[in-house]
Amino acid sequence: MTTGGIRPGLDHEPARGPTRALAVFCHGGTVASVQPPKERALSLLRMRAIEQFVRASAADRGLGTYVLRYRVAGWNGVAADAHADVRWALGEVRERHGDDVPVVLVGHSMGGRAVLRAGDDASVRAVCALAPWTPPGEPVDHLRGQTVAVLHGRGDRWVPAALSADFALRAEQAGAHIARFTIAGGHSMVRRAPVWHAFVRDVVLAGTGLAPWRADLRAALAGRELAVPL
Repeated sequence: MTTGGIRPGLDHEPARGPTRALAVFCHGGTVASVQPPKERALSLLRMRAIEQFVRASAADRGLGTYVLRYRVAGWNGVAADAHADVRWALGEVRERHGDDVPVVLVGHSMGGRAVLRAGDDASVRAVCALAPWTPPGEPVDHLRGQTVAVLHGRGDRWVPAALSADFALRAEQAGAHIARFTIAGGHSMVRRAPVWHAFVRDVVLAGTGLAPWRADLRAALAGRELAVPL
Protein backbone atom coordinates (compact mmCIF):
# COMPACT_ATOMS: atom_id res chain seq x y z
CA MET A 1 0.00 0.00 0.00
CA THR A 2 1.43 3.34 -1.04
CA THR A 3 0.36 6.97 -1.29
CA GLY A 4 2.62 8.93 -3.63
CA GLY A 5 5.41 6.45 -2.93
CA ILE A 6 4.92 6.61 0.83
CA ARG A 7 4.41 3.33 2.65
CA PRO A 8 3.05 2.74 6.15
CA GLY A 9 5.48 1.36 8.71
CA LEU A 10 5.35 -1.08 11.59
CA ASP A 11 7.78 -0.83 14.49
CA HIS A 12 7.98 -4.24 16.12
CA GLU A 13 9.09 -5.19 19.62
CA PRO A 14 9.12 -8.97 20.03
CA ALA A 15 7.92 -10.94 23.01
CA ARG A 16 10.45 -12.43 25.36
CA GLY A 17 10.21 -16.04 24.30
CA PRO A 18 7.48 -17.46 22.07
CA THR A 19 4.89 -14.99 20.80
CA ARG A 20 1.55 -15.84 22.35
CA ALA A 21 -0.30 -12.62 21.57
CA LEU A 22 0.09 -9.26 19.85
CA ALA A 23 -1.00 -5.67 20.35
CA VAL A 24 -1.04 -3.11 17.56
CA PHE A 25 -0.89 0.56 18.65
CA CYS A 26 -2.32 3.27 16.39
CA HIS A 27 -1.74 6.95 17.12
CA GLY A 28 -3.85 10.01 16.43
CA GLY A 29 -3.79 12.37 13.49
CA THR A 30 -5.86 15.08 11.89
CA VAL A 31 -8.98 15.50 9.80
CA ALA A 32 -7.24 16.15 6.48
CA SER A 33 -3.58 15.97 5.51
CA VAL A 34 -1.59 14.08 2.89
CA GLN A 35 1.72 14.83 4.59
CA PRO A 36 3.50 12.00 6.42
CA PRO A 37 3.21 12.13 10.22
CA LYS A 38 6.18 13.76 11.87
CA GLU A 39 8.39 11.41 13.86
CA ARG A 40 8.20 13.79 16.85
CA ALA A 41 4.47 14.36 16.57
CA LEU A 42 2.89 14.42 20.02
CA SER A 43 0.25 11.89 18.99
CA LEU A 44 2.92 9.37 18.02
CA LEU A 45 5.00 10.08 21.14
CA ARG A 46 1.95 9.50 23.36
CA MET A 47 1.24 6.17 21.72
CA ARG A 48 4.87 5.09 21.97
CA ALA A 49 4.77 5.82 25.70
CA ILE A 50 1.69 3.64 26.14
CA GLU A 51 3.21 0.86 24.05
CA GLN A 52 6.40 0.95 26.11
CA PHE A 53 4.43 0.68 29.35
CA VAL A 54 2.39 -2.26 28.08
CA ARG A 55 5.46 -3.99 26.68
CA ALA A 56 7.35 -3.61 29.96
CA SER A 57 4.41 -5.21 31.74
CA ALA A 58 3.70 -8.02 29.34
CA ALA A 59 6.59 -8.96 27.03
CA ASP A 60 7.66 -11.72 29.40
CA ARG A 61 4.16 -13.18 29.18
CA GLY A 62 4.53 -13.65 25.44
CA LEU A 63 3.18 -10.33 24.16
CA GLY A 64 4.72 -8.79 21.07
CA THR A 65 3.87 -5.23 20.11
CA TYR A 66 3.65 -3.14 16.96
CA VAL A 67 3.37 0.63 16.56
CA LEU A 68 1.79 1.59 13.24
CA ARG A 69 3.12 4.66 11.44
CA TYR A 70 0.60 5.88 8.88
CA ARG A 71 1.39 6.89 5.32
CA VAL A 72 -0.26 10.28 5.88
CA ALA A 73 -1.32 12.23 8.94
CA GLY A 74 -4.95 12.76 7.91
CA TRP A 75 -8.11 10.67 7.80
CA ASN A 76 -9.02 12.36 4.53
CA GLY A 77 -12.73 11.79 4.20
CA VAL A 78 -13.91 8.75 2.30
CA ALA A 79 -10.29 7.68 1.76
CA ALA A 80 -10.16 6.82 5.48
CA ASP A 81 -6.40 6.48 5.14
CA ALA A 82 -5.71 5.52 8.75
CA HIS A 83 -8.28 2.73 8.58
CA ALA A 84 -6.71 1.43 5.37
CA ASP A 85 -3.33 1.40 7.08
CA VAL A 86 -4.68 -0.55 10.07
CA ARG A 87 -6.10 -3.15 7.68
CA TRP A 88 -2.71 -3.34 5.97
CA ALA A 89 -0.99 -3.75 9.34
CA LEU A 90 -3.25 -6.64 10.31
CA GLY A 91 -2.38 -8.38 7.05
CA GLU A 92 1.31 -7.88 7.73
CA VAL A 93 0.95 -9.23 11.26
CA ARG A 94 -0.77 -12.37 9.96
CA GLU A 95 1.97 -12.93 7.40
CA ARG A 96 4.60 -12.72 10.12
CA HIS A 97 2.87 -14.62 12.91
CA GLY A 98 0.13 -16.73 11.34
CA ASP A 99 -3.63 -16.71 11.70
CA ASP A 100 -3.89 -18.08 15.22
CA VAL A 101 -2.10 -15.42 17.29
CA PRO A 102 -4.71 -13.20 19.01
CA VAL A 103 -4.48 -9.45 18.42
CA VAL A 104 -5.76 -6.48 20.40
CA LEU A 105 -5.99 -3.16 18.57
CA VAL A 106 -5.25 0.02 20.56
CA GLY A 107 -5.97 3.44 19.09
CA HIS A 108 -6.12 7.04 20.26
CA SER A 109 -8.26 9.77 18.67
CA MET A 110 -8.10 9.24 14.89
CA GLY A 111 -6.37 5.97 15.66
CA GLY A 112 -9.32 5.07 17.85
CA ARG A 113 -11.64 5.60 14.92
CA ALA A 114 -9.38 3.49 12.71
CA VAL A 115 -9.17 0.53 15.09
CA LEU A 116 -12.91 0.58 15.71
CA ARG A 117 -13.46 0.45 11.93
CA ALA A 118 -11.11 -2.55 11.74
CA GLY A 119 -12.57 -4.33 14.76
CA ASP A 120 -14.24 -7.03 12.66
CA ASP A 121 -10.92 -8.47 11.47
CA ALA A 122 -10.70 -12.21 12.12
CA SER A 123 -7.48 -11.88 14.15
CA VAL A 124 -8.79 -9.18 16.49
CA ARG A 125 -9.99 -10.35 19.89
CA ALA A 126 -10.64 -6.91 21.40
CA VAL A 127 -10.45 -3.21 20.59
CA CYS A 128 -9.23 -0.56 23.04
CA ALA A 129 -10.24 2.94 21.93
CA LEU A 130 -8.84 5.97 23.77
CA ALA A 131 -10.71 9.25 23.27
CA PRO A 132 -11.81 7.96 19.88
CA TRP A 133 -12.89 10.38 17.19
CA THR A 134 -16.24 8.87 16.23
CA PRO A 135 -18.30 11.39 14.25
CA PRO A 136 -22.08 10.98 14.06
CA GLY A 137 -23.00 8.06 11.82
CA GLU A 138 -19.69 6.21 12.27
CA PRO A 139 -20.40 2.53 11.42
CA VAL A 140 -21.11 0.13 14.29
CA ASP A 141 -22.86 -2.93 12.84
CA HIS A 142 -19.57 -4.69 12.03
CA LEU A 143 -18.72 -4.77 15.77
CA ARG A 144 -21.51 -7.19 16.63
CA GLY A 145 -20.05 -9.80 19.00
CA GLN A 146 -16.72 -7.95 19.35
CA THR A 147 -15.24 -6.88 22.69
CA VAL A 148 -14.70 -3.12 22.83
CA ALA A 149 -13.34 -1.01 25.71
CA VAL A 150 -13.46 2.79 25.46
CA LEU A 151 -11.86 5.38 27.75
CA HIS A 152 -12.57 9.08 27.25
CA GLY A 153 -11.67 12.22 29.19
CA ARG A 154 -14.70 14.06 30.50
CA GLY A 155 -13.02 17.41 29.81
CA ASP A 156 -11.90 16.57 26.27
CA ARG A 157 -12.30 19.71 24.15
CA TRP A 158 -10.65 18.31 21.01
CA VAL A 159 -12.87 15.24 20.64
CA PRO A 160 -15.90 15.74 22.91
CA ALA A 161 -16.76 12.76 25.08
CA ALA A 162 -20.34 12.96 23.81
CA LEU A 163 -19.15 11.52 20.50
CA SER A 164 -17.92 8.27 22.02
CA ALA A 165 -21.01 8.14 24.24
CA ASP A 166 -23.24 8.16 21.16
CA PHE A 167 -21.02 5.65 19.38
CA ALA A 168 -20.96 3.30 22.36
CA LEU A 169 -24.74 3.35 22.67
CA ARG A 170 -25.22 2.56 19.01
CA ALA A 171 -22.55 -0.18 19.13
CA GLU A 172 -24.20 -1.72 22.16
CA GLN A 173 -27.54 -1.72 20.36
CA ALA A 174 -25.85 -3.38 17.38
CA GLY A 175 -24.64 -6.23 19.59
CA ALA A 176 -21.09 -5.26 20.55
CA HIS A 177 -19.76 -6.33 23.95
CA ILE A 178 -18.79 -2.80 24.86
CA ALA A 179 -17.88 -0.90 28.00
CA ARG A 180 -17.13 2.80 28.12
CA PHE A 181 -15.22 4.47 30.94
CA THR A 182 -14.69 8.17 31.62
CA ILE A 183 -11.88 9.95 33.39
CA ALA A 184 -10.98 13.47 34.46
CA GLY A 185 -8.84 15.34 31.99
CA GLY A 186 -8.64 16.05 28.30
CA HIS A 187 -7.46 14.69 24.99
CA SER A 188 -3.75 14.49 25.70
CA MET A 189 -4.09 11.69 28.28
CA VAL A 190 -1.50 13.49 30.43
CA ARG A 191 -3.67 13.97 33.48
CA ARG A 192 -3.75 10.68 35.40
CA ALA A 193 -1.53 9.11 32.75
CA PRO A 194 -0.86 5.99 34.88
CA VAL A 195 -4.59 5.23 34.86
CA TRP A 196 -4.75 5.49 31.06
CA HIS A 197 -1.70 3.25 30.75
CA ALA A 198 -2.99 0.64 33.18
CA PHE A 199 -6.35 0.58 31.40
CA VAL A 200 -4.67 -0.25 28.09
CA ARG A 201 -2.42 -2.85 29.67
CA ASP A 202 -5.33 -4.63 31.30
CA VAL A 203 -7.47 -4.62 28.15
CA VAL A 204 -4.55 -5.97 26.11
CA LEU A 205 -3.71 -8.73 28.58
CA ALA A 206 -7.29 -9.87 29.06
CA GLY A 207 -8.32 -9.37 25.46
CA THR A 208 -5.50 -11.61 24.26
CA GLY A 209 -6.13 -14.20 26.95
CA LEU A 210 -2.85 -13.61 28.77
CA ALA A 211 -4.62 -12.61 32.03
CA PRO A 212 -8.12 -12.57 33.48
CA TRP A 213 -10.25 -9.46 33.06
CA ARG A 214 -9.85 -7.09 35.98
CA ALA A 215 -13.01 -6.76 38.03
CA ASP A 216 -14.30 -3.38 36.85
CA LEU A 217 -13.71 -4.16 33.19
CA ARG A 218 -15.33 -7.58 33.50
CA ALA A 219 -18.39 -6.13 35.23
CA ALA A 220 -18.74 -3.23 32.78
CA LEU A 221 -18.45 -5.48 29.75
CA ALA A 222 -20.95 -7.94 31.17
CA GLY A 223 -23.41 -5.14 31.87
CA ARG A 224 -22.50 -3.15 28.75
CA GLU A 225 -22.05 -0.08 30.93
CA LEU A 226 -21.31 3.07 28.95
CA ALA A 227 -20.30 5.76 31.50
CA VAL A 228 -18.20 4.17 34.24
CA PRO A 229 -16.02 6.79 36.03
CA LEU A 230 -12.38 6.02 36.76
